[in-house]
Amino acid sequence: MFIIVDSREIVTAGYASAFDREGYASLELHPTELLDWLEITCAQDLGSVDAILLGECEERCGYVASIRSRCPEAQIVALEDTANLESTLDLFSAGMDDVLKKPVHVREIIARVGAFRRRITSRNNSAGTGAIEVFFDGRDPVVGGDVMELPRRERRILEYLVKNKGRRVTKTQIFNAVYGVMNDGVDECVVESHISKLRKKLRKKLGYDAIESTRYIGYMLKDATATKQKVADTRRQVQASPATAHAVEVPVDTRTTNKPFLSVVNA
Repeated sequence: MFIIVDSREIVTAGYASAFDREGYASLELHPTELLDWLEITCAQDLGSVDAILLGECEERCGYVASIRSRCPEAQIVALEDTANLESTLDLFSAGMDDVLKKPVHVREIIARVGAFRRRITSRNNSAGTGAIEVFFDGRDPVVGGDVMELPRRERRILEYLVKNKGRRVTKTQIFNAVYGVMNDGVDECVVESHISKLRKKLRKKLGYDAIESTRYIGYMLKDATATKQKVADTRRQVQASPATAHAVEVPVDTRTTNKPFLSVVNA
């Protein structure tokens, strides 16, 4: 999800519409709303933020510390109407991850943020799951060595699961990442439909269920190595006890023994 911060409503609305056309959720904020939004929003929702775009606003550089403390994984991008070397260097010195001069197409923003995301996930050994590779920049994933064409929502869900590899994420978290934290026009249950379709496609391609679903807990992307355990690795070796071993070593006497004759005497 992208957060667009600018004092001009026409700017935030324009970028929000452009992100929506590309299949990415966004949220428009006035600069005076940013700090309050960061404070009242829960950590799970903040974890859905890919980038915060800071346009025209006073004390823009002063927001960096608050954003870093609440959204440590989000990229901070400054959008400049008129860029010059001095102001660009000042923005980078203040902690911005990138500085872009407007007009800039949202596809370029998505690509830059995607490259940033790939660097983060590669450092966390989470850029893929061996059989699945995602790019975070609008390209379709590579699954089982081949490009798999996916609808935008399913692709975004897969990217979010890869981003959180090894962690369970709830339906609400996935919904917020794909549709936005303040989208009341779509029901959360749509996530279940998307994941059901995505699981079938991945299962058909990989031969196993790549998405683990636990009721009331959430979803998690499984690694291929965890689903292909050999039976021999799971069987427990049984060692004979000393008494059993001794019993085996004792030769069995196969000679016939005479049994006493039992008679019944009538009284």
